[in-house]
Amino acid sequence: MDEKVLEEIRFHSEAVHRDANSPLFQIREKEMEISGRVFAARNQADKMISDARQRSLEIVRNAQADAERLAKEHADKVYAEIEKSIEDVKEQGVAETAALEHGLAKRQGEAADLVTKLVTTA
Repeated sequence: MDEKVLEEIRFHSEAVHRDANSPLFQIREKEMEISGRVFAARNQADKMISDARQRSLEIVRNAQADAERLAKEHADKVYAEIEKSIEDVKEQGVAETAALEHGLAKRQGEAADLVTKLVTTA
């Protein structure tokens, strides 16, 4: 048992044998009452602190989970944008290559005509 509880039991058993109206008894009784209130207040404060710590741990866990989720969402969004940019560049490259090939084919014909003229006139 707690020493405080044992002390209280001893006090009450001794008080039965003494005069309950004595000032010393009344002072001691008030001390015990105040001590009980302080003990109850301390227990209540400890419980409040424990509950607050538990709640803060939950808040931190939730914040970490939210941060991870938001980071993943952002990374996925950025990844999708990068893939879109890659596709756009690829399409532009294909279009530019086709235009260059078309220009090359046209110039090859012109070059062949020029070479033919040079050979036939010489």
